[in-house]
Amino acid sequence: MKYQVHKFEIDMDKDQMALQEYLNTLRGEVVSVIPHNRNVSLAQIYGVSRKIDFVFIIEKLPN
Repeated sequence: MKYQVHKFEIDMDKDQMALQEYLNTLRGEVVSVIPHNRNVSLAQIYGVSRKIDFVFIIEKLPN
């Protein structure tokens, strides 16, 4: 089995449709979507700034 890791830059408020379209273009099976959180700041705790910069998408490639 071969796997490929994709990095998808995301703004959680605006990019839902872009992420959906990206996932639908992948050839293999999506194994996992892992969000990358910035270092937590006080502004993030209170919801003033976004918390996720990008997501890693792990894809299992077809044989």
